[in-house]
Amino acid sequence: MSVPKIEIYTKWGCPYCVRAKSLFDGKGVAYTEYDITMGGPKRDEMRARVPDAYTVPQVLIDDVAYGGYDDIAALDRQGKLDPVLGL
Repeated sequence: MSVPKIEIYTKWGCPYCVRAKSLFDGKGVAYTEYDITMGGPKRDEMRARVPDAYTVPQVLIDDVAYGGYDDIAALDRQGKLDPVLGL
């Protein structure tokens, strides 16, 4: 099984962003973080990839949008996140 590409759009000082990164860190999986605190091209990219996204974090796994921290934490509680991560 290949390693999934995990991307997280974050903002500085966002507690939910910290929790999302901590969840992935705890599972020992690598991710790419895009800080959109100051807006710019990465914010525009996030809005293009996840048109309904108005908050951070926004988590994408293999280019599929999974939502924010509450969404991935719920998947984890249900035992559905590990299979997506290949764990």
